[in-house]
Amino acid sequence: MTLEQLQDAIPAYAKDLKLNLTSVFNQSELTPQQSWGTAVATAHAAGNKEVYDAILLAAQSHLDAATLDGAKAAAAIMGMNNIYYRFQHLAVNEKYSTIPARLRMNVIRTHGVDPINFELWCTAVSAVHGCGKCIIAHEKTLKEKGVSEETIAASIRIAAVLHAIARLFDVEPAVKSAAAV
Repeated sequence: MTLEQLQDAIPAYAKDLKLNLTSVFNQSELTPQQSWGTAVATAHAAGNKEVYDAILLAAQSHLDAATLDGAKAAAAIMGMNNIYYRFQHLAVNEKYSTIPARLRMNVIRTHGVDPINFELWCTAVSAVHGCGKCIIAHEKTLKEKGVSEETIAASIRIAAVLHAIARLFDVEPAVKSAAAV
């Protein structure tokens, strides 16, 4: 399914999602790599195959293979980290925050893409997963690297729209059927 078919399948009651899907890819605060990498990472994190496939297909004309892999790597590693660190953040027992994670996270250093972009994607995926501890850590790193709040917010807009569309496709069989046509 193409991005246009995905957009056309969004029902009238969710018109805002349809309109936002168009506008989030035209934000001046983000480069095309940042926009499409965020889209790939957050569609992956949102977990709906139709939405992910449409975003991946569209992103392939904007990103090279290494950048696509970097965005997928951000989604994969944050899928693990967000659960672990969200638990630490939400647990009443502060002892958990003193225990080493002992989880492999090599890709955070060896992803092979622009470090700012990777951090931006990790922040957006953390927003999709609702991990406050990871959002705080990655947003701090982005700020230290000189990234503006406007750029970070633009990435989160993409995450918010794609997450909402993914949920829509998860619960509305008629939407899935319309997209398949």
